Amino acid sequence: MGRRLAIVGGDAAGMSAASTARRRDRELDVVAFERGPYTSYSACGIPYYVGGLFDDSDRLISRSPDEHRANGVTVFTRTEVTAIDLDARTLTVLDHQTRTERSEGFDQLVLATGAEAVAPPIPGAEATEPVRTVDAAERFRAELSRGGQHRHAVVIGGGYIGLEMAEALVQRDIATTLVEAAPQVMLTLDADMAAHVQDAAEGIGVRVLVGAEVEEVLLDDAGAPRAVRVAGETIEADHVVMATGVRPVVGIAQAAGIELGPSGAVRVDDHQRCPGHDGVYAAGDCAESWHRLLERPVNIQLGTHANKQGRIAGANATGGDVAFPGVIGTAVSRLCRYEVARTGLSEREAADAGVEVVAAEIKDRTRAGYFPGAGPIWVKLVCEPGSGRLLGGQIVGVEGAAKRIDVLATCVWAGLTVGEMELIDLGYAPPYSGVYDPVLVAARAAAKAL
Repeated sequence: MGRRLAIVGGDAAGMSAASTARRRDRELDVVAFERGPYTSYSACGIPYYVGGLFDDSDRLISRSPDEHRANGVTVFTRTEVTAIDLDARTLTVLDHQTRTERSEGFDQLVLATGAEAVAPPIPGAEATEPVRTVDAAERFRAELSRGGQHRHAVVIGGGYIGLEMAEALVQRDIATTLVEAAPQVMLTLDADMAAHVQDAAEGIGVRVLVGAEVEEVLLDDAGAPRAVRVAGETIEADHVVMATGVRPVVGIAQAAGIELGPSGAVRVDDHQRCPGHDGVYAAGDCAESWHRLLERPVNIQLGTHANKQGRIAGANATGGDVAFPGVIGTAVSRLCRYEVARTGLSEREAADAGVEVVAAEIKDRTRAGYFPGAGPIWVKLVCEPGSGRLLGGQIVGVEGAAKRIDVLATCVWAGLTVGEMELIDLGYAPPYSGVYDPVLVAARAAAKAL
């Protein structure tokens, strides 16, 4: 029997590893285990499906189990790996369809177990279902489509997913309250930039409560949510969506003796190897990444990193020598009428890390002022005193704003100063910006602030 690579987890990181390994070594037996019914799906697209932007959940699937099988990868869905024996090189596998358990051998292993939702420690929270997977989204959308009144929904958590789900529910004509325990929405942004996002959410009819602790999710006789008690107020709710954050799924790795890092995710080196365990790799939401600015391991859960890390793990498991260069925290979303993006360090993150910074914020327009469709854009830059090196940036604005974050991310990655940025040769035409693009205007403001 030939060598066998086992993949635990069938989404972005896992199937990127499987596909890469299979392409590189056609003789390798590649087998993947996924506890859900789908592989290679876009969790980021779930709020748009729930909101009715499209009706076919299959559009969220990048590559089905059968497509992976056609490419030579053996895929078991609804099959959960419950234990790993690194000495015996075996997996304990539970088939959820037949309720039978079996043992599967491997020579090399890629852990891509992803992340799971974390419900806050409040009574009744266990009765809510986080809408993080395609099958969960299908169930929730079916529930929203049933007859009867859907008068009100409560979304708990004011991050990307919470805001996107609140918008999706409003688009379905369901009155929605969003509750956030922190004093602002979008903790990945500084408070001054997050305020624009809250304004946009309130502008489409979402009631936003910040600095508000959920005390209890009240349940009906059938055990389903019927209301949420928040700061002494009882808010009736036909639906309660939990969006309070996620954590890496590391239970089976930890039980097998695989080391976790300071972030709580699986510790890996720059080749996605698990130190001390030959032939064992981890990638995606369950694994740590090296933050190039903070110079320490972090756990950032994004499909972009998961796909890259999975590809690297698959390559290195088949004799490659590829390193993952790290992350700087770049993220982008569309929330209500605004596009929202960030990269590098915010002022708050810098303060938490003890890093002294200088910040500058400007308001501009996304297009030439006379061109139809021009609208507001706010750009905030965070830079290093003295050198002027760009350490981070945030953008909020109407259509056309967000992808400018890629310019800022490139500058952060390359270590450019705001003085150098100010003179970068960027494209100009009235449909896309004024003569000076807003990122150049922000660079000039930051240079003056220095």
